[in-house]
Amino acid sequence: MAAEMLAARGIAVDVYDAMPSVGRKFLLAGIGGMNITHSEPAEPFLDRYGAGRVSLQNYISAFDADALQAWIHALGIETFVGSSGRVFPKDMKAAPLLRAWLARLKAQGVAVHPRHRWLGWGSDGALRFATPDGEISVRADTTVLALGGASWARLGSDGAWAPLLAQHGVEIAPLQPANCGFEADWSAHLQTKFAGSPLKSVALTLTDVHGNTERRIGEFVVSQHGVEGSLIYAFSARIRELIAAQGEATIHVDLSPQRDAERVLREVSQPRGSRSLSSHLQSKVGIDGVKAALLRECVSKDDFNDMTKLAAAIKALPITLRRPRPIDEAISTAGGVAFAALDGALMLKALPGVFCAGEMLDWEAPTGGYLLTACFATGRAAGLGAANWLQQP
Repeated sequence: MAAEMLAARGIAVDVYDAMPSVGRKFLLAGIGGMNITHSEPAEPFLDRYGAGRVSLQNYISAFDADALQAWIHALGIETFVGSSGRVFPKDMKAAPLLRAWLARLKAQGVAVHPRHRWLGWGSDGALRFATPDGEISVRADTTVLALGGASWARLGSDGAWAPLLAQHGVEIAPLQPANCGFEADWSAHLQTKFAGSPLKSVALTLTDVHGNTERRIGEFVVSQHGVEGSLIYAFSARIRELIAAQGEATIHVDLSPQRDAERVLREVSQPRGSRSLSSHLQSKVGIDGVKAALLRECVSKDDFNDMTKLAAAIKALPITLRRPRPIDEAISTAGGVAFAALDGALMLKALPGVFCAGEMLDWEAPTGGYLLTACFATGRAAGLGAANWLQQP
């Protein structure tokens, strides 16, 4: 995106990518459906960035979801809005969009250099790159760094840039997993029988470190190590903060959100005759499979036979989470270059003429199109900033 802004101003642009081809993580994001942005109104959209909203809102407002869709349409790719408000290319794929984009960049004269891994700066200020033919140096009039976070290192974003910038006095917040799974102390039985099972039509309630409580309906997956999936990702920043502050975090899961607490108690308290308690729960409140297993996992034997306590657990099952999964498994990362280290054009104050964009900046957002939107918007802003830097008197 930065390259496109620069090339549109008639500036010669070279793109150096560590991987054998560009857009590896972009293509990964398209697996299962390329969720490019979200259609919700501007205010709730910006709120999805949490503490990062203040830093990002000017860039996103200048290139919002509508502008992003118009840009995609100009590449010949149609979009549609899904039932959840998420925006997708009509064919749900990332590859056609990337191909059309690269063709346009090539027509603009942008040169792409794959298998060039940035190593920092030489003593003469030139950019250093490791290539299959050995190290090379490149002198540039301005530089845009878009080096990603530290998740999915096999696709290029390994966070190796952080010490290279820190040694030049750039403030960097520690990189942490975002949109990630969390570990729980599951029994061997739950791990063996139910790892990978989706929990559908549940509600998750969390009270964060500031005492704010939110409840949201969705689904997530019981993994071998704990929990993961879209509903967990929506709360991941707050879960991570709770674990950092308290050593653990407790989420409460409503296994039957379509029934109120009184109805659940009434249903489970009905006589069950010769039926087992498992059959009773399945017929009365739809609790079976992984939901039933989780109840057994998290509720004591005595409480399981107390219908009042069992009904309360069905409506608010406490699950204790111990730690995030490793950062390389995360969909995205939090932390990175502090916005205080940048000017309004995303230029590093400590390194005039060097701009930063994308996930390497200190912000995070849930899945749903918000991650890509902010990457596009900051890439655009950094490219415009670099162009203006070059063209200043």
